[in-house]
Amino acid sequence: MVACRLMDTLYRSLQTRMTIRFLLICLLLFFGVGLGLIFFYGYYCPQQSSNVPRETSSKCHKSASQIVLKEGQDHTSQARIMEPKRPDVLTITPWLAPIVWEGTFDMAIIKESFKFYNGIIATTVFAVAKYTRYLQDFLETAEKHYMVGLNVHFYVFTDQPAAVPNVTLAAGRQISIIKVPKFSRWQEISMRRMEFIQVAIEERIRHEADYLFCVDVDMKFHSHVGAEILGKLVGVLNPWLHKSARDNFSYERRLISKAYIPYGQGDYYYAGGFFGGHVEDVYKLVTTCRKNLEADKLVEVEAKWQEESHVNHYMLLNKPTKVLSPEYLWDEELGSGGSEIKIIRYATIRKNMKEVRENI
Repeated sequence: MVACRLMDTLYRSLQTRMTIRFLLICLLLFFGVGLGLIFFYGYYCPQQSSNVPRETSSKCHKSASQIVLKEGQDHTSQARIMEPKRPDVLTITPWLAPIVWEGTFDMAIIKESFKFYNGIIATTVFAVAKYTRYLQDFLETAEKHYMVGLNVHFYVFTDQPAAVPNVTLAAGRQISIIKVPKFSRWQEISMRRMEFIQVAIEERIRHEADYLFCVDVDMKFHSHVGAEILGKLVGVLNPWLHKSARDNFSYERRLISKAYIPYGQGDYYYAGGFFGGHVEDVYKLVTTCRKNLEADKLVEVEAKWQEESHVNHYMLLNKPTKVLSPEYLWDEELGSGGSEIKIIRYATIRKNMKEVRENI
């Protein structure tokens, strides 16, 4: 009897253990399947909110896509590799630097990229002798079109500080006047420009700005010129020669000059009235050009187009990282331009050169 009771107790104990194990296995399966369903639903329908009726996975995908489109604030057109915006012009150099034309950049994207940029863009102009008359138009149109919304520091080099007009500037924009002497020849002013800019960089600009652009003052802004031009070293295509073969470029062809470029060489013909880039890169340019201008003077030679000839020589050896189309330095003598000129951004003012340049 004792043996029978012992056997019965063991049997009941085994049944209880098996029942507990069975229940544990069922619970694990239940929770495992439940977690799997939650993961599956969350992975395939991440945008589905708790108060939206349950849908099939295909509907969930559609709903997620619609939410992304509704929330997105970027309404710019998609860049398509096989659909160039400007097939009528060259938009990249042989060394892979972009050539900036109207239609090759999206202004909204660039503005968004520089929305929180707090750096300063230095801009130099020379207003010597009768050229002070152009400062008013230059500064007023710059306020409307040049680097709008960004911090700009204009450095006005002049022999007549009192002639600098009082133009109201937006917040973050300022003018500094740097006194320079008046010269008897306009060519001398042109050649000494590199020296004055070099000294200004050493004494002030490299401590006050990130970028530096050197532009002519006898011009007006007509349309947007903004952050799309910023780069390490920037040159602008001369509007008179941007369609010419390089042997027709107005390079300095005399071997005696430091600006010499032989026939058969050269990339583009850059304008001397608009160049720039990072401050230290512009410093290298103006320092080299000044040294070469002074070397030419020692052998009594003056390059064909003064500092512009030396800028072209420098940029042949030191390729610009960005090239601006003639839209950025147009000449009104050329009229509205050809079909490739969709917009004129910065252009010369018509003038009597004999009257403005006293020694012609």
